[in-house]
Amino acid sequence: MSLLLALALAGAASVPAEDVPVAVLAHAVEKGTRLEREDFETEARAPAAARGVLSAEDAAGMEAARNLTAGMTVRRSDLMKPQLVRRGEPVTIRIVSGALVITASGRALNGGGKGEMVRVVTNATNRTLDGTIEGSGTVRIAAP
Repeated sequence: MSLLLALALAGAASVPAEDVPVAVLAHAVEKGTRLEREDFETEARAPAAARGVLSAEDAAGMEAARNLTAGMTVRRSDLMKPQLVRRGEPVTIRIVSGALVITASGRALNGGGKGEMVRVVTNATNRTLDGTIEGSGTVRIAAP
């Protein structure tokens, strides 16, 4: 009886599971490119291959963390927050103390997304400061 049970279980395990629809890239995407819903198409894949794959809606608005090829599925590790400040680019530095706001021009020493810490250097004094990215090209420094 146990031999029959083992054969039945082995036969059930070899039955392929039905493919599921997943989002795949319609074309190659370079590192740093922001993904949109239109960058994806739907294909049928095995359930094991679909595990951990992001939907087109979840991936939209994120940036590619590396070069991605056409036809591949996208996982969270393939993406990063949109980079609002990039290394070496000019930035507006906002130094805030209560109601007082002072702005200065500077350059980013590293990049990041909204809410992330970044180091900047002011053009006028060549001083290095740590701040938080507020928006595209804008860094906030909280004065003590």
